[in-house]
Parts: sequence; C-alpha cells; structure tokens
Amino acid sequence: MKFRYLVTCFAASSGLILTSFAEVNLKDTRLVNKAAYIPSQCYTATIDSHGRVHNPCYTCHTQAVRPNQINDSDLQLSYSFPASSTHNYWQNLFVDHTLRVAAINDQDILNYIRQDNYLGDDGEPILAHQLSNLPEAWDYNSDGVWSGFIPDAYFHFDSEGFDQAPDGRYTGWRAFAYYPFPGTFWPTNGSTDDVLIRLAEPFRADIAGQFDLTVYKINLAILEALFTEQDVTIDPVDENRFGVDLDKNGQLATATRITYDWAPLEGRNMSYVGQAGVFQQQGQLHLAARLFPEGTEFLHSVRYIDLDENGNIRLAPRLKELRYGRKAFWLTYASLRALALNEEKENHDFPDRLRQIIGDPERGIANGQGWVYQGFIEDASGQLRPQTHEENVFCIGCHSGIGVTSDGIFSFARKLAADQAYARGWYHWSQKSLQGLPEPKVKLADGTTQYEYSFYLQQNPTGNEFLINNEVLQRFFNADGSIKPDQLSALHEDITLLINPSPERALELNKAYKTIVEDQNFIQGRDPNVAPATSSVYADVEQDQSTGIVSPISTLGINNDPVAILITHYYVSILERAPDAAGLAYWQNQIVQNQEQGIDVKPVFQEMAISFFNSPEYLGRNTTNEQFIADVYLTFFQRDPDEAGLTFWLEALTRGVTRNEVIISFLFSPEFTEFMQALGL
Repeated sequence: MKFRYLVTCFAASSGLILTSFAEVNLKDTRLVNKAAYIPSQCYTATIDSHGRVHNPCYTCHTQAVRPNQINDSDLQLSYSFPASSTHNYWQNLFVDHTLRVAAINDQDILNYIRQDNYLGDDGEPILAHQLSNLPEAWDYNSDGVWSGFIPDAYFHFDSEGFDQAPDGRYTGWRAFAYYPFPGTFWPTNGSTDDVLIRLAEPFRADIAGQFDLTVYKINLAILEALFTEQDVTIDPVDENRFGVDLDKNGQLATATRITYDWAPLEGRNMSYVGQAGVFQQQGQLHLAARLFPEGTEFLHSVRYIDLDENGNIRLAPRLKELRYGRKAFWLTYASLRALALNEEKENHDFPDRLRQIIGDPERGIANGQGWVYQGFIEDASGQLRPQTHEENVFCIGCHSGIGVTSDGIFSFARKLAADQAYARGWYHWSQKSLQGLPEPKVKLADGTTQYEYSFYLQQNPTGNEFLINNEVLQRFFNADGSIKPDQLSALHEDITLLINPSPERALELNKAYKTIVEDQNFIQGRDPNVAPATSSVYADVEQDQSTGIVSPISTLGINNDPVAILITHYYVSILERAPDAAGLAYWQNQIVQNQEQGIDVKPVFQEMAISFFNSPEYLGRNTTNEQFIADVYLTFFQRDPDEAGLTFWLEALTRGVTRNEVIISFLFSPEFTEFMQALGL
C-alpha cells in the first residue's frame, strides 16, 4: 500500500546495531531503511494459506472526515509501494525468538516489568535529570543544551484526571479514557498504553494570565465538542464569569453543557474562555472543528503488560516507549486541502519518489500538518533514551498521510463521551481499567453502523494485523471458521474479552519484546512475535501487487461527516460500489467550495446524481424503468418507493417524461429538502 504523506516527518539513524545506552549517537542520521515510514503491518500477506482474504488495512486507509483530506481507501487493494520499498526491512518479524523466550523465567520478567524506568527514587522523571546533564552523543546540534521535549509528567492523577507533581502543582497534563484503536494497541497484541493531553498555557489561565483550573476544564470541554461535533456535558458554571454563552441559549447564566454550534460562514462561531479567548479574538490562537489549537501536546506511554493478583491485565510500571507530539502552528482547512492535493499529484507524477524528511531528533520532526514529534525508548539496560532518527521515522507512518486520523491524532476523537462515562471520560487506566467497557459502534461509509471490534474480527479474524494471534482466533471462532455468536454478545458488553490476553500470552509477549530490547535492533521492527511470521508476512512484494481485497471498506470513525456519507451513499445506491479516492475527493471539494462561499450545496448533488445516472457505468446495466425509480428513491429519500409513487413515476416515464426530469423533480421535492436540512446541508 502506497503512503501519501503531506511531508514525511521522521528521519533515520545509523546502520549500526545499538548494544548499549552509551553507544547511541543521535548525530548520525543515515537511513538503513529508506522508507521506514511504511509500517511493518503493510507487508502482511492478506491472502492466507487457505486462500482466504483478510482486510486489516481498512482501519488506517479509509475515507477521511474533514478537515483530513487523505481519502486513501483504495490503498487497501494493492501493495502500491515505491519501487525501492518492495523489500520488507522489518526483519525482526522473521526471527525465531522461541528459545530465548523459553529461557526467561516468568518471575524474572514480572520483576523486570514492575521496575519503574520513568520516575527515579526522588519521584522526578529520570530523563529530566539526564537531559539536564546532556551526554555529548545525544547533543545533535552540539550546543550543550537539549532543545527538545523534556518529560515533565508524573503520572499521578487526581479524581478528574489531572496530573500533579509531588508538591501538588498541576503539570497541565490530563489523562483521558478512549476506545483502543483496533489491532496493534490492544494488549493482546503486545502492549498496554495511555494518552495524556495538555493545552498551551493561555488555555489554562484566566484573562489576567493566572492559572485557573475551571478555565482549563471548560476549554478542554470546548475542544471535545469541536472534535465530536456534539454537545458536551459539563459541571454547572456561571457564564457571566467568562462572558461567553457556552450553551448557546442566548443569555449569560448557568451552563451545564458546551453546545456545539460552529458554522462560521453562517455567522455561528464558538469561543474559548480565559486568556485563550482573548488571544483567539486577537488572531493569535485559532478554533475550528476537528483541529487542535496551537501548542496542544500529547504524551503517549507504551508499556509492558502487567498482571494483578487475580491475573487481570493492568499497566506495567515499566515503559517501552514515551512518545511526544506538539502542534507547532496552525493550518486552515484550505491549506490542509491544498497540501493533500499537492501530495496526490506528486504520488501520481512520481510514484517511486520517497518521502522528504524534515527535522532532527532533538527538536522534533515535522509532519507537514503543523505537528512535531519525538520519542524515547528503552536502551539495552532498560533505561529510557532518546530515539534515533530512524527509530523516529517508524512513527510517522501513522501520524500523517492516512485517512483515519483527526488532525494527525488517533486517540482524542475516540475519547469516551462525557455524558456516558465515568468521570466524564477524564481518567487514567490506573484509576479505572478497561474491564466492563462496552463495545463502541462505528459508522461505515455506506451509512450503516456496526459494532467496531466485531466488524474488525469479521474482516481480520485473529485481531492482529500480522494474522498471528491464534488466541483471539480460537476465542471467537469455531474450527470451521464460523464466528461464535455468544462470544460476540459478550464482547458487546465488555471489550476486554477481546483486547486483553491470557496471563500466559501476556508473559510471552513481554519476553519476546525484551529480546528486541536486548538486541537494540528496533530499526528492524519492534513487534513482539515469538515465532517467525513467515507464513503471513511478505519478505518481498511485487510493486502494485494485488492484496486480494476486491472492495475497499471505509469507516467514518466513531464520529461522522454527513458530506462524506452522502457522497458515498450516491456511489453505492447508483453505481453499486464504494467511491474511488479521486472521485470522493472531487465531490467533497465541490461541496466544501460551495459551503465556504455560502452557496447552496444541493446543485452539486444534482450534478452528481445526473452524472452518475447518465454514466456508462449505470447505463451499461440496462435498468428497467421500475428499477430506475427504485434507485432514485433509494438515492434521494433512502427508502423504497411507495406503491402510489412508483405507479405515478412509471406512468410519467411512459408519457415521455425523461429520466433526467424525474431526477430533477426528486431533487427539488419537499422530502429531499427536509432530508438535506436534517443533515445540516
């Protein structure tokens, strides 16, 4: 699958195999794997040994929700790599770790993962001490000062998820609970993890610039409303204090919700509060649906899998990695669309050109969408160290250039809803585990809704991108390949039935990853497989080789974009197929342009419908008048024709009314107008 990046944001390190903490040299930016931004999962052999086709690809390569303009569901269909990337450099997938895993004692691995390699005995982040006394080998620009992120979270949370230092000071970091993304970040596939968010200081301060926790909570709730495009429940707050009508009821009083009402072209705007609201009015900070404001930070800890006294899964104290991202500058919808179109053109004109890499490992690497990223990973002794350039390149394949993310981020759009979750969804997994969390539902581009994880299992029965998690396969499927309905029913009520491994598998995964840490060969892959995955992962692929997937699947995430859904509905109901990426992007751009100019979008749908119904693709089916009327009803009203309506239109066609005239009549009918208004179009 070819990757479409706005600008590739990570580079690479030496070709040396690192064997100890002291040998890491961040100044060496040579790449061994020139396309390390292509994830290892994308070399999966989607056709298994029995000829069955699996599709783990759709979770990342899918129809985007605006303002993400990367509609890449077509990449599910083939291995569209640059010519120089058809060889799989993620060689750890083919290494047999069986003997080394067997040699590690269960208690030894438990002792190892229960050692905290993030906080020191003094309660302070160990890396903060080390980066303040910078080893020369880590000093990329040789100025004696670490110019990048210095870890400052304590992972000590209050009842609302706010992180606090030992002296009680708020660090600004806040934990939130979210539905784990399908596949890689399920504990059953190797790791536990958590995510923290921090907004810039103006979002945490009143108009005088003083820290104000209430201001901060309101601004985070406003951000949540902007990402869900729904109202968000909050604790009662006096709007007079902030001078902002948070619930949009036309008066300043007591508000118990943030009302989402953002349509600037129609004169409907939203505002942050406190100092951030002042800066927003001055144009120093910005607000838009599904975009984080400048200065937003994310901290993602990837951990080993620990077990409590009852054998239940929990976060391990030991970190495998600490990943950091910061939004450095703002890009408008129009800018993001222009970047995406430019990238699409470059992929078309120069399909074998590798991605441009900008940045350095000390200050962070830019992803071309306003973000910078950097990370820390275990050294051979188990202490965290800065990642090398090539180790960071691994991260960029997910944080730009794919359809599934929201402003380059996976987690926040998947946050638990404030009106349905414990602590309004603001808590850390150490405070309340995933156990008992019901299964989320996801919108598909065809307009249907599915249980997200159940649907994923139906496309990918092992629950693992490499098709190697037999524990999940046996837990949810019978020997004949049929799914176990009782297990699916139980999954709807508790996702840990799927995403958590057995204690035995958890220990095995911990041991397998420990062997990679000992070898320090992360540039060859960091997936904790025990046995080699030679039967389910390609060592080499042919350029543009088919994946065997015939029809791409497109999801619209837990949240929903009505424009994309409606365009896809036209494709499905008229042409009986999902939209191709270019077609979807074209019609989306036409509609967005009308919206930005305040022009009615219905003429675009009229043009689309007439174009589709008169296309060789539709006309080649030689539909009867009765089938045509059924297609028109399904397209515009999303229902079957009633008997009277069918009779009326069949008689009209017999009298000489053209099919195009029928289409136009439907487009200007009261029922269609009401339907469009319900979608906000």
